[in-house]
Amino acid sequence: MHPQKSESGEKQSNLFQSRLDQILSKRHPLFILSKEFNWTVFEKEFGKLYSEKGRPGLPMRLMVALHYLKYTYNFSDEGAIEQFLENPYWQYFCGFEFFQHEFPCDPSSLTRWRKRIGEKRFEIFLKETIEFGLKKEIIN
Repeated sequence: MHPQKSESGEKQSNLFQSRLDQILSKRHPLFILSKEFNWTVFEKEFGKLYSEKGRPGLPMRLMVALHYLKYTYNFSDEGAIEQFLENPYWQYFCGFEFFQHEFPCDPSSLTRWRKRIGEKRFEIFLKETIEFGLKKEIIN
């Protein structure tokens, strides 16, 4: 089934929590990248790979962001998921509004997602992230 939309859950259950965008530094690189990254490219390209049946997939932004962070900081699938739980900047980059206290997915979900998109589409992921880095002069 198509991926879920990136939402941090019911608004009412978070009534007394502070939003991440209110407590994080707006100058942090991941905060800035989260606003400037073109997430819709991935929704359009990879969303085609999901059917209308079955359990909804994990949010596309979560999967793309976790892979970006995993490769940027050289983590294993397990390490990326653990780091997500400890790092509010990672959570914000992944599209969450409020701090998460539980793992967003099983590490095996990252492996299955890579298999789903395949090598050819993974090249699209790499191309987009490299072009973004060049445009923003993060890499040269």
